[in-house]
Amino acid sequence: MPEMRNVLRKIHPLRLAVFSWTAVMLLSVAACGGEKEHIAPAVNENDSLPFMHARGISNLISDSGVIRYKVVAEEWDIYNATQPPKWVFIKGILLEKFDTTFHTDWFVQSDTAYCYNQRLWELRGRVLVRNLQGTIFRTEELFWDMNDHEIYSHQFVDIVMPDKELKAYNFTSNEQMTRYTFNNAQGFMPFNDSENPADSVRTAPAKP
Repeated sequence: MPEMRNVLRKIHPLRLAVFSWTAVMLLSVAACGGEKEHIAPAVNENDSLPFMHARGISNLISDSGVIRYKVVAEEWDIYNATQPPKWVFIKGILLEKFDTTFHTDWFVQSDTAYCYNQRLWELRGRVLVRNLQGTIFRTEELFWDMNDHEIYSHQFVDIVMPDKELKAYNFTSNEQMTRYTFNNAQGFMPFNDSENPADSVRTAPAKP
């Protein structure tokens, strides 16, 4: 009997160690099974890759069956998977708008251009517009809403006419760029004074 008790004393610590190790493993498996795996949503290549990429563009665009616009650009990317879908002219654009008789209403050029849903244009960088009367508009931002037939800018706009120059903010115009309003304007115009040639130009606030 004493020998049997000695054997049991030797086996008991080993059995306890095995039991403890098994319990730890079971708890670890249970803990791992309860954790949720955090996986990011799959990246859709359409989010970053254009549906169409074209170079050397000179294209006429029609509206209701009538040619109304001409687009000239070095590169043109179309993204259909984005919200909203957009056209991107990352290397600049020259856009010409025609009236119903195919005469030029105005043309605009800018360093970068975006068109959302083929309805809202966003022009960035060095933006220059020339209307039918020869008036030139310069700014760093210009929006053209084709649904509301409105052109506007929240940035500084320099308006150069044959006989005067205006500088203003919060510019809003019709699509033909012939009727427009603005705020915080200053004007520069010729001032004929033969007695004082140095005062050939004067500055005055322009009416909105």
